[in-house]
Amino acid sequence: MSTYHAPQFDATVDELETLKKLEMGELVTTPQALKEHLSGRLYERGYIGKNSLDELTITDAGRALIRRQNN
Repeated sequence: MSTYHAPQFDATVDELETLKKLEMGELVTTPQALKEHLSGRLYERGYIGKNSLDELTITDAGRALIRRQNN
């Protein structure tokens, strides 16, 4: 079964803040993300990923989302 994605994605303030932290090189761990109640939407939509150390990383799509929000 595939996950439904609405045609329009509106990131929450918390999701945008997390993307900005990752872009600035701050480490955001999975437990920290869960504690901050971040949904899996960023991961499901490809805005974040995980590196070989299982740390969250921002993707090019995530950077583009931040740029769109800042304009």
